[in-house]
Amino acid sequence: MTPWMLFDSSLEAEFGTMAVALKQTGQEINANWMSRLTKVDCAGKAYFVKVYASRGRGLRAWLGRSRLRAEWENIRLFQSLGIATVEIVAYGEKLWPEYIGVMVTEDRSEAFDLAFLASENHSSLSNRCWRLRVIRRLSDSIRTLHAARFVHNDLKWRNILVELPTKNKEAEPRVYLIDCPMGSKKRGLMLNRGIIKDLACLDKVAKLSLSRTDRLRFYLGYVSRKRLRNNDKVKIRKVLHFFKGRD
Repeated sequence: MTPWMLFDSSLEAEFGTMAVALKQTGQEINANWMSRLTKVDCAGKAYFVKVYASRGRGLRAWLGRSRLRAEWENIRLFQSLGIATVEIVAYGEKLWPEYIGVMVTEDRSEAFDLAFLASENHSSLSNRCWRLRVIRRLSDSIRTLHAARFVHNDLKWRNILVELPTKNKEAEPRVYLIDCPMGSKKRGLMLNRGIIKDLACLDKVAKLSLSRTDRLRFYLGYVSRKRLRNNDKVKIRKVLHFFKGRD
């Protein structure tokens, strides 16, 4: 059990206890047997309230850290590594009489997920300056993550938020990594396989939305090199073939 923690005392009336947080109503974003995500408006700002009705699937339902605790700890890890992510407002779990876990985060209203931008063929993707800056930012974040021996394990475009282009051409768009309950630190072969899977998840949509040149720019930024080495070519082949026969 994790006691309720509120990280912003100015929101005591809205999220001071788990019971109060659960009473907040708003727009349901998604829901399934395990969790429910609701967008609520409080004190002139938008927040997301994620409610878990289960610790997780399989052994996680009984052993180890819960899915919600894993997400909370991973967000804190991102922050410690300097990787932009969501801001946690409140968090807690209780086990009795039945399990329930709640996490409240701030809405990144200025950012949109990459999967949405790709599905809408958003004009921002045609903005070369913005696109290259996003690629650089994202490659830096993933390199930092993997250097810490951490594997996201669900690095889909929908789990990456980006700020859209502004009139200020010098402005750097922020790139946020979100929704990471399945991520964890790995070693050895498990780390290597996890890295390949993360890169393959990113490339799954990238190959449909970006040029081969932009995809290469991302990889070169990720490995901090100007040219590919032989071992890079081996890794890229593994990335390209990772999901073959699995889709």
